[in-house]
Amino acid sequence: MTAPDTPRPEALPVSLRRRTEAFVSELLPEVDVQQRRHVEDLVRSAVRLALDGADEGQMRLVSRAVREMRHAWVVFNAWRGTRKIAIYGSARTPEDHPDYEAARAFSRLMAGHDWMSITGAGDGIMKAGHEGPSRSHAFGLRIRLPFETAANTVIEGDPKLVSFRYFFTRKLMFMAHADAVAVCPGGFGTQDELFECLTLIQTGKSSIVPVVLLEGAGGHYWDDWLKWIREHLNDNGWISCEDLSLLHIARTPEEALEHVLKFYRRFHSARYVGPRYVIRLSSPLGDADLEALRETYGDLVDEGTMHTSGPLPGETDHLDLQRLVFVHTKRDWGRMRQLIDAINAVP
Repeated sequence: MTAPDTPRPEALPVSLRRRTEAFVSELLPEVDVQQRRHVEDLVRSAVRLALDGADEGQMRLVSRAVREMRHAWVVFNAWRGTRKIAIYGSARTPEDHPDYEAARAFSRLMAGHDWMSITGAGDGIMKAGHEGPSRSHAFGLRIRLPFETAANTVIEGDPKLVSFRYFFTRKLMFMAHADAVAVCPGGFGTQDELFECLTLIQTGKSSIVPVVLLEGAGGHYWDDWLKWIREHLNDNGWISCEDLSLLHIARTPEEALEHVLKFYRRFHSARYVGPRYVIRLSSPLGDADLEALRETYGDLVDEGTMHTSGPLPGETDHLDLQRLVFVHTKRDWGRMRQLIDAINAVP
């Protein structure tokens, strides 16, 4: 069967585009021009969908997804500047299980360092991730399922409980706001969340964050899992050996806490400014330390060399922090994680 020709995306007619711009400008006169341009893009895309013949189901999916994201951002934006950890694991884990105890103890330790937990809203590991820090330091991201109609008793009724119809919008909110990820044993859903997290980091589609694998005393879930990863993915060349640097198995909640906090010992955050990768540092590097990093991690540099500097033109936040700057190859993110570990290991 021959597939029909796919129509090329078309721009809106000039007259309709101008009416859209005028409508948004009149509706939002107090919003800066850059923001208005994004609103115009949203309106034009919605109009284009209708003109392209999108059916009722497609239009409904787009509109509901945008509403879900908007509401979630309203909730999370009230807590900007507070570090957050996403906690994944099985909803079926009993409350007397060692994994439940480990998740509860770990989330309590994180709250003691002013971190907030983001987890689902069900029972099992999700409830443990709420019990540990208490609801004041927890977000609940509930997915609407036929067999799961209510949130757990800890987070139910809290304004930081957000409900989602779609898994993809819920996953986006987990990764968009997580400064670290902790994963406890679980089933298909837990594995899906872990592999998506690792894939996003490995491909540079998400910021590098510490990913810690945790379970209760006496368990061997993660040792068996890592053995399979090494034998079937790494040994076959389907991942790079450096990619294993993106995760860490913690034997205790205390070790998991230490791993997460160590990641932010000197590393603060990172972003691209044009072609340059900018790593913000909470404490500066010396000349000898910089030279050692250049020698060991020069393979991450596409052109030029690593250097330190103040904020680059176009940066607007954390202007007091020193930067490590270089033109990045935009690949080998497991290797980039090793660079961050080396930065944090500098005395």
